[in-house]
Amino acid sequence: MSEKIKVGIIGCGGISHSHMAGYKALPDRVDVAAVCDIDEAKVKAYAERYNVPRWYTDAREMLANETLDAVSVCTWNSAHCPMTVLALEAGVNVLCEKPMAMNQEEAQLMLDTAKRCGKLLQIGFVRRFGNDAEIVKKFIDAGDMGDLYYAKATYLRRNGCPGGWFGDKAYSGGGPLIDLGVHVMDLVRYLGGCPNPISAYGVTFNNLGNDRAAGEKGYVSTSVGKYEHNVEDMASAMIRFDNGLVLSVEASFNLNIKSDTGTIELFGTKSGAKLDPGIQFFTDMNGMFVDITPSGNTALSFNGLFEREIAHYVDCVQNGIPCRAPAEDGVMLMKMIDAIYASAECGHEVVIG
Repeated sequence: MSEKIKVGIIGCGGISHSHMAGYKALPDRVDVAAVCDIDEAKVKAYAERYNVPRWYTDAREMLANETLDAVSVCTWNSAHCPMTVLALEAGVNVLCEKPMAMNQEEAQLMLDTAKRCGKLLQIGFVRRFGNDAEIVKKFIDAGDMGDLYYAKATYLRRNGCPGGWFGDKAYSGGGPLIDLGVHVMDLVRYLGGCPNPISAYGVTFNNLGNDRAAGEKGYVSTSVGKYEHNVEDMASAMIRFDNGLVLSVEASFNLNIKSDTGTIELFGTKSGAKLDPGIQFFTDMNGMFVDITPSGNTALSFNGLFEREIAHYVDCVQNGIPCRAPAEDGVMLMKMIDAIYASAECGHEVVIG
């Protein structure tokens, strides 16, 4: 067994608890040595809750005082790049939450810094570690779906802006496209063999606003402070890839629909698949159309999802195994998002260089 690695967490908001659970699930391999957040009351309570020996309100101070092997960057989006670069230049490996950055320029800087410093930079594409992704990938890799040529992905909420910094472009970089769309866009690209995007046509809408009516939200930001709400309600896009795959994607915080929905549909030359949320395959055999439902519960399970992601990250740091969610893929995702937002502004297709 390799020596324990010392880990820090930068940003103690909602998603950091999932990272902490992943590290705490590996007590023989990981010591969470320190945590950091600009909110002193929050980070102090966080450290006490998880029995972390030291806490900081300044990441630079934490990195200078602690001998860390790895950190998780779980801040708001606008701090992903500066915190990641700071950690990498301090000689520390980084797992940065999605989206990788505010734009492709920041993402490229993060990737270049990781290469220059010889450190790992993994991006938090947690859907790659889902049980549903594993099942579908088995069918694709075995050739049972043939060549994938079209996909549809939706992540739609009726009343789903978490509030706080998520609705303020200065901190988030955008709305449901950059917060929710990244999950399904990356998952489709991953399942499709990680082709390169070549162009995008996108539209965004800001017609409904936030908190239109009383209603439950699945996720609420824990941030405090004054924030504007100036992100899109909904985004839709068509993305072309260099292997012929075309992806149609929709994401919303606020939309007049009956209920929240998230589905992915893949269409191949041999069969199609739908994750809704359980998995079904559609094909033809012996002159008849056939629907195939794999046995067991194939819907995405959050039980152990982040733990698998964190375990992989620790394995990469300790044992140098190939990273399943490398920074290069984060850069590609940011290129797609930038192109969609640019297309929505100019009203025509944008070529991705």
